[in-house]
Amino acid sequence: MEVITTHTNADFDSLASMLAAKKLYPNALLVFAGSQERSLRDFFIHSTLYALEVERIKNIDLQQVKRLILVDTRQMSRIGKFAEILRPDLEIHIYDHHPPSADDIHGSVEVVKEFGATVTLLLNLIQEQEIDITADEATVMMLGLYEDTGNLTFTSVTQEDFRAAAYLLQKGANLNVISNMITKELTAEQFFLLNDLVQSATRTPIHGIDIVVAQASVDHYIGDIAVLAHKLKDMENLDVLFVLVLMENRIYLIGRSRIDEVNVAEIASEFGGGGHPTASSATIKGMTLVQVHDRLLKLLQDLVRPKRLAKDIMLFPVKTVNSECSLQNTGDMLTRYNLPGLPVLNEGKVVGLISKQTVEKAIRHGLGDGPVRDYMSTEFSTVTPEMPLSSVQQLIIGQNQRLLPVLDKEELVGTISLSNVMEEMQEEMLRSVKGSTPLESQPLYGRKKIIAKLIRERLPTRTQSLLVEFGKVGDDRGYAVYAVGGFVRDLLMRVENLDIDIVIEGDGIQFAEEFEKRVPCRIRTHKKFGTAIILFPDGSKIDVATARVEVYESPAALPTVERGSIRMDLYRRDFTINALAFQLNPKGFGELIDYFGGVKDIKEKVIRVLHNLSFVEDPTRVFRAIRLEQRLGFQIGKHTQHLMRNAVKMGFMDRLSGGRVLAELILVLEEENPAPALKRMRDFGLLRFLHPQLKFDEESESLFERIHHVLSWFDFLFLEESYERWSICYCGLIDVLKESELRDMCDRLSMNAKEKAKIIDGKQQADQTLFQFFSWITGGYRPKRSEIYSLLHPLSMESKLFMMAKTTQNETRRHISLYFTQLKDVRPLLGGADLIRLGIKPGPSIKKNLENLLKARLDEQVVTGDDEKDFISRGVEVS
Repeated sequence: MEVITTHTNADFDSLASMLAAKKLYPNALLVFAGSQERSLRDFFIHSTLYALEVERIKNIDLQQVKRLILVDTRQMSRIGKFAEILRPDLEIHIYDHHPPSADDIHGSVEVVKEFGATVTLLLNLIQEQEIDITADEATVMMLGLYEDTGNLTFTSVTQEDFRAAAYLLQKGANLNVISNMITKELTAEQFFLLNDLVQSATRTPIHGIDIVVAQASVDHYIGDIAVLAHKLKDMENLDVLFVLVLMENRIYLIGRSRIDEVNVAEIASEFGGGGHPTASSATIKGMTLVQVHDRLLKLLQDLVRPKRLAKDIMLFPVKTVNSECSLQNTGDMLTRYNLPGLPVLNEGKVVGLISKQTVEKAIRHGLGDGPVRDYMSTEFSTVTPEMPLSSVQQLIIGQNQRLLPVLDKEELVGTISLSNVMEEMQEEMLRSVKGSTPLESQPLYGRKKIIAKLIRERLPTRTQSLLVEFGKVGDDRGYAVYAVGGFVRDLLMRVENLDIDIVIEGDGIQFAEEFEKRVPCRIRTHKKFGTAIILFPDGSKIDVATARVEVYESPAALPTVERGSIRMDLYRRDFTINALAFQLNPKGFGELIDYFGGVKDIKEKVIRVLHNLSFVEDPTRVFRAIRLEQRLGFQIGKHTQHLMRNAVKMGFMDRLSGGRVLAELILVLEEENPAPALKRMRDFGLLRFLHPQLKFDEESESLFERIHHVLSWFDFLFLEESYERWSICYCGLIDVLKESELRDMCDRLSMNAKEKAKIIDGKQQADQTLFQFFSWITGGYRPKRSEIYSLLHPLSMESKLFMMAKTTQNETRRHISLYFTQLKDVRPLLGGADLIRLGIKPGPSIKKNLENLLKARLDEQVVTGDDEKDFISRGVEVS
């Protein structure tokens, strides 16, 4: 049985979508999941124009449903009794235009596009498959399209909706019938209810946004509350409106929003409803009107995005220049910090602005020794931190002032540049693009979104509690606190990662010291860099750093560090996907910060650098790009690849110290399967920086494939012995080198004497042992178990595992496998004291007898303790 259904409280778009789906699934039954809106019920009662075969749900044996076709919804909580049959063998097809939610069902077929109406996307499929529709069917579908798009006037309307309307009109949709159904005068009951809503409307400012809530109660059902909400919003010119009406023991919630800061669908979903960011609804049972009102206000406090102010986009700490500073020194500062301009100070007061363009031209005219005061702009506007972003945009763009000082009681606290404003405007444009698909089920597209729900879903309770406590400590100290980097990236990707990094806009060490007073832990600090490590009793740790900016005096040099803002801290990072953060302070907990398009790059699976000099300043990022690309299954962007090849060609890799290269190489070799990354290193010409003779050919690939299999096999044994993965893979990488070349490579990588000896000696011992196995096998000799043990036991774990991977002889591999699975932990039952009681004199003979006893046990000559006593009593090696 195939069934087409929609959400409870079905409206005209639901009906239209069901009818359209019936054209695609002609054998399916039309079944409403619950009640219909009053206007839809009136349509069925009064209209004789359409004969729609709709089956009652009580007449359906739900267990016989093999395919469920959902239209205009995909939320489990909105399909009534059909939620009870969601089983693994049920085939589910979904057609919906609503944004994703945490309650979403997933199907084998999912057609989800954020058009103005669901019927639009179904009509696209009908046209693609060249299925004809009648004029009556076109009228019903047009009715649904008009209702869900506000007669094609809502901001959610797309070009596709207009095309769908044109197609339906072409097919004979009767606009007179539609007009009669949609454009109706208010009834007396509706008029009085609207008046009650107007009288009860209250305005509550939340995060700088006026939220209007209107509520009423009646003792019987009155239809078309959504129409009343729409009229109230237009009458009062409201940006955000919530209507609550108690009728027949249920509370109906209608939400309307004109601004991005308030997503009414997000609010409605908390009450079991749904909809769009601009229009939503919910039906609530089991709560009083007062309870719903109070919960609504609490949700608004948590979910409303604050209005953007000057302080939200300003850069700080501010770099300034004294009015007597020379233009040459000013130019050096502008270049060093990559700034478009600087405020000019005299006795701590802002007296002018100097732009990079002015400085460069003045220097070109030979005026580099002149003071800034002679060429600075003295007529300029300033703003306060609380000034709305719209006013900031007007000053920078309208008055062509490319740098705007932000003053708090005449104190310079930040600057806003043209690029900051343009980024903000670009985000507004991106948010207005229709049909963009958010990352998985979270609305993360854009620079700032709330991911508190994702944090609750993905992180352990203890981790959540720690993050909350970090935010509270930050508030008490007056610091902004953020979780940053790979932890945030992996959280968005639903990848488990509890390696947490915290950044503080303030003093990171003071923050850690305050945290230590409140939570059982201890800290280690590094005052030079303003960092601390918080160590917990269970062995876990969290890194805390002061927000900072890094300045590179020359290519590949280690940076000098200065205190900065979260934006500056994120800008110094390697790739956009790692330049993400979310706030931990209670007021903005879970607010995602994405200045550089990291979320977009996660969605597109692309590795990109933040700026064109990234690999010049830190060439080790070339290794990191390759490592991340392979680990995450992403692709390095074309421009980023170009910058990587240019850094290699220009020789910036040669300026790196051997220790820094070794550290990056170890991280690559520690990956579960480093072979793909090594191939990419070969393709980018990086192996020659390790050693000119190093290569990674088909033979090397085959060896690394065997290393991967051997280590996977060993891990599967769950033996309580550790090994250094990188060391084994390093031996595989250098296997093509001669001994002299191997020593040269170790020296190039600045290995200390201990590391160098471990690698070289281990490699030599492994090769010698493999030769011994080869000699036994080619000579037809079958070694005893004790001989295999004696040959392998002195070697390091890394050497033994490398040998097992390197050998191509199955017999040798079986010998080594036998050692790991049966021989390595064999010990005699008798100890030295037992031998003395058996008459063996203390001294060297004890050791010799124990060795012989071990050999006998390995070769299975003795099994029990009595066997061992008999072995000793027979006088074997008894002195």
